[in-house]
Amino acid sequence: MGILSVEEGDPVALENAVARGKVILVCEHASCLLPKSVGSLGLTDEALASHIAWDPGALAVSRLMAESLDATLFYQRFSRLVYDCNRPPDSPAAMPEKSEVFDVPGNAGLDRAAREARTVALYLPFRDKLARLVRERIADGRAPVIVTVHSFTPVYFGRQRAVEIGILHDADPRLADAMLAAAAADGRFDTRRNEPYGPEDGVTHTLKEHGLSNGLANVMIEVRNDLIRDEAGQRVVAGYLTGLLRAGLSATEQ
Repeated sequence: MGILSVEEGDPVALENAVARGKVILVCEHASCLLPKSVGSLGLTDEALASHIAWDPGALAVSRLMAESLDATLFYQRFSRLVYDCNRPPDSPAAMPEKSEVFDVPGNAGLDRAAREARTVALYLPFRDKLARLVRERIADGRAPVIVTVHSFTPVYFGRQRAVEIGILHDADPRLADAMLAAAAADGRFDTRRNEPYGPEDGVTHTLKEHGLSNGLANVMIEVRNDLIRDEAGQRVVAGYLTGLLRAGLSATEQ
């Protein structure tokens, strides 16, 4: 039996596939939904609703940005706890045995066959379909811009995080540089480079796999999730990020 049943559908979703804008928004941690085959992974309902299972608010913000930018949105429909699609299969973080202070019993001691089953069911469709979308855009003469959207918890291992928005990059900082310059001019949010995570934490896998490997402009956005708990906050932050992204694209295209 596979990880996903036929009734559970495709592991990835694509919205606004015929978008005229050049941005492809990617949300790897959009959902806290678990496949029925894995049960609860031994976690409580509270843990499964928390940041360890998904990025709260990230999909809502991504949808608002996609609407404003006429961008395509590509996202994972199942929880990062089953497979974190922003990690390669050989990374321990792809199927974490522990996430922050929570042990994940259902991920403890997975054998090679179990890891392979999750990789085939969740990661490979995500990677391959996103790669195909990027190739198609390039072939059409519309080289895309890869923008991944995430949220992070305000308190991590008991420590409060002051940063509100993170603009992250790997080896190509051009778009991030321009967005950070726009953020400095705006001043509404505490916006920082490569915080609360950076490339050294292994969080730029999607950027490397689909952006850097194709020579495409790319950036990763992190939003503190207390800012986007409700629709009003989501709209404010989406508007702010859309403005930064437009300014960044304008500056890098000159």
